[in-house]
Amino acid sequence: MSKLLLNLRHVLDDEADDVRAMLDANRIEFYETPPSRWGISAGGIYIKDNEDLPKAKRLMAEYQAQRRTRVRAEHEAAIRDGTAETFRDVLRKDPMRVALNVLAIVVLLGLVALPAILLRG
Repeated sequence: MSKLLLNLRHVLDDEADDVRAMLDANRIEFYETPPSRWGISAGGIYIKDNEDLPKAKRLMAEYQAQRRTRVRAEHEAAIRDGTAETFRDVLRKDPMRVALNVLAIVVLLGLVALPAILLRG
């Protein structure tokens, strides 16, 4: 019976490609399920043979450790160089998204506070 190795929700394309290449390079058979049409399932990468699962998990742990180290180093370099994205950059690039997020936060805080306000009065 096949086992899920990687849920593809919030996984970047380059990371999924790296995992596929890693599995191919180590001759581990896998298949992929596509995301659902309505976004309920994001799809996944499954290992076909249960005997390959421990090896695949070990390879995945090694890959994730290497990726974490590389991405953190890239982020720290971007911060040092001043090229890392800041709130000001996001505000300049997409002010409507920021305004809608702030509005949503205010509405949610109001809804959370509403019972206390109604009980008090």
